[in-house]
Amino acid sequence: MKTILNIIWLVLCGFWMAVGYVVAGVICLVLIITIPFGIASFRIAGYALWPFGRTTVVRHDAGAMSAIGNVIWVIVAGWWLALGHIVTGIALCVTIIGIPLGIANFKLIPVSLFPLGREIVPTDEPFATR
Repeated sequence: MKTILNIIWLVLCGFWMAVGYVVAGVICLVLIITIPFGIASFRIAGYALWPFGRTTVVRHDAGAMSAIGNVIWVIVAGWWLALGHIVTGIALCVTIIGIPLGIANFKLIPVSLFPLGREIVPTDEPFATR
């Protein structure tokens, strides 16, 4: 079932959301100080392409720099990526078949706003709720 949902996701919204994250990542790679943002953006782009069967968990070993970085990320790129998830999620929720995809889009909003200090793990992993 996860594979079918991921394929439908990829066709309807996953590809375009991943392109948004890749564009944000490329822009972040321009400056040396924003390279961690670019790496996080590329990591989330992969998650946005194929989200079903994976989840995000908060890394408790992430320090204060992750919190500061998340504030900068929200100002620079997070708000428009979250807006993309909101618009796409609302559009998907118009149909009954699209409701699970819309809900998945809404679940990606916190990740798009605060990507640093998170880890993407498979849901089959026994310690996915670290």
